[in-house]
Amino acid sequence: MKEVGILVVSYGSRAASMVEAFSSSDKYDVTFYIADKQRNPYNMKMARISDGDHKVTGLNVDMITEFARNYRDEIDFGIVGPEGPIIDGVRDRIEKELCIPIICPTSKYALEGSKLRQREIIDKVYPSANPNYKVFSMDDYETEEMAVKDLERWIDRNGIEVAVKPDTPAAGKGVGVWGDHFTTKKELIEDWFLPNIRGGTVLIEEKVLGEEWSLQFISDGKHLIPTPPVRDYKRAYDRDLGPNTGGMGTYTYRKNRLPFMTEQDWQDGIEIAKNIFMELKKEAGPEDLRGVPLYMGYASTEDGLKVFEINSRFGDPECQNTMALMKDDFVEVCLKMIEGELDEIRFHDKCTVLTYAVPMTYGDAREQYTGSRKIDLKKAQRLRQKYGDNLKIHQGSMIEEDGVIKTGTSRTVCTVGIADTIKQARNISLNAVRKIDGPLWNRWDIASEEHINESKQNMKEVRQ
Repeated sequence: MKEVGILVVSYGSRAASMVEAFSSSDKYDVTFYIADKQRNPYNMKMARISDGDHKVTGLNVDMITEFARNYRDEIDFGIVGPEGPIIDGVRDRIEKELCIPIICPTSKYALEGSKLRQREIIDKVYPSANPNYKVFSMDDYETEEMAVKDLERWIDRNGIEVAVKPDTPAAGKGVGVWGDHFTTKKELIEDWFLPNIRGGTVLIEEKVLGEEWSLQFISDGKHLIPTPPVRDYKRAYDRDLGPNTGGMGTYTYRKNRLPFMTEQDWQDGIEIAKNIFMELKKEAGPEDLRGVPLYMGYASTEDGLKVFEINSRFGDPECQNTMALMKDDFVEVCLKMIEGELDEIRFHDKCTVLTYAVPMTYGDAREQYTGSRKIDLKKAQRLRQKYGDNLKIHQGSMIEEDGVIKTGTSRTVCTVGIADTIKQARNISLNAVRKIDGPLWNRWDIASEEHINESKQNMKEVRQ
């Protein structure tokens, strides 16, 4: 086996799933150098047993770069999971100073850094995929009152069912949606519009009605390869109730379709992304778009596909579904990305269902929890004797303190079931969740037959 050293910039289960995929290679003996947000027990173990290193650097580009500098002769390439370091230029910095190739877009081509830039590019290459929207900035107004009056005029013409989005990323906290976060014009203005415009540019977009799904694209800078589409569950509680979260679960279906998708949805989803990619390539260098340059958040609507977000990296949890389905050696996929020779990736024709188990206070489930945070995954992990590779368990916001594994403050651990049917995959995922010992909770309706049927019925009504 060939030896390869890999730098992994990690935060949560997303990167842990990539580490597991790398470690499963039957062609490469991997040594891990993991720059982490926290003392993730799985990452620490994999760094230790591979004779690598693990360091808590947070998402700080300076600290990540210095960690990589210590092993510049041992690291063959790096990959970045979380969006913060990508936007802040971790690839630019490491490649310039250390000559280590990094898998993620350069900061200039991380579209996630500006929602306005996303809308402008879509306007140029595929305008029908944009919802109706307007850009507001205090640079254009003498007073806040003038900005509010302009907003009210726009609402009078276009309707009040809108989404309020800050131009720059706010970890989901700056986005407000009619019906979810506000139900009156007063709330829209005072709680969402004014706080956002005081901080910079804000977009007001018509609320997109339809079924949401995502399509992630992997690229060597020249080719754009779609991965299986994923359905994400953002709301905290069953039946899509409660506040938005980072994602409580996901599922994928077979034949590159979700149950509510049409062939046209799939084709349009690829076409929109290709048009954006080709536009970026007019300026980008041959390697600037390496990695996952486009995570396309789509909504299937009565007017065709609409783009509601673009990210510049794998989603969490969508990455875990993708890693579970990838048939090709992930180390080899990454090396081909760096060489500019990645023109195909094979995926298993299976279904996957992912369920996240989260801390007691996550998603506002409780105001406070002062009990033990100890977590034990042993019983869940023993299920691998039954399910084999059809069960994946990825540790996220977990920390090791004095030899004890504890939950962190965010999504703690996810279980991924892989099978020929959604029902079978769901049962595997939920059976593993039930075996986790610790102060965690989860949604029980991820990929349920009832929820999928509701999505199908909704799209049937939308398309009439």
